[in-house]
Amino acid sequence: MTVPQSHATTCPNCGAPVRFLWAQAVQTTCPYCRSVLVRRDLDLERIGLQADFPVTGSPIQIGTEGKWRGRSFVVVGRITYAWERGRWNEWHCLLNDGRSAWLSDAQLEYAMSVATSPGGNMPALADIRVGQTFYWGDIGYTVTNVLEASYVGTEGELPFTTTDKRRCTFVDLQNNDGGMATIDGTEFPSLLYTGEFVSFDDLALKYLREFEGW
Repeated sequence: MTVPQSHATTCPNCGAPVRFLWAQAVQTTCPYCRSVLVRRDLDLERIGLQADFPVTGSPIQIGTEGKWRGRSFVVVGRITYAWERGRWNEWHCLLNDGRSAWLSDAQLEYAMSVATSPGGNMPALADIRVGQTFYWGDIGYTVTNVLEASYVGTEGELPFTTTDKRRCTFVDLQNNDGGMATIDGTEFPSLLYTGEFVSFDDLALKYLREFEGW
């Protein structure tokens, strides 16, 4: 795929090269010393150390490429969350038009979404209940789950910092047309992401991680 020109710099901890594929990236992780780095204008500040990242059964990895809605994308970052029923990955993707998207990867179920303006119609998290229906852009979404999750780890390029985030509330919604939405309570006001469920084959993924059993 064709991506915007990358920006290269060095890790302030170990001096290794750090390359940003996404111009708006705020946080990244040094692939050599695992320092968590936040970009301040043209400089990088080390704000912590990423522990050994949890083993994942997903074939997706940083650098995996795919297609969605007629656009190509490359995976540039990841956040892993844990909740009472297990873990899931949110892969940060750079679309070939420079926009950011997220690929949710939970036990072989996949969804692609982008940040969406709620148009002032964002419910308060404390008032949301399973079964309620909300409309954004004249499309209805029904709440299927309200869950508390914690951060497990991050890697690669992200559009925000995660050092001040420990636990957060997420609201899952969907409709009968294969559409999905997520209300992300990690920020205030909450963020809205909308998109659709997709199959692994539909994404036409390449440069996947190879491991025994896949």
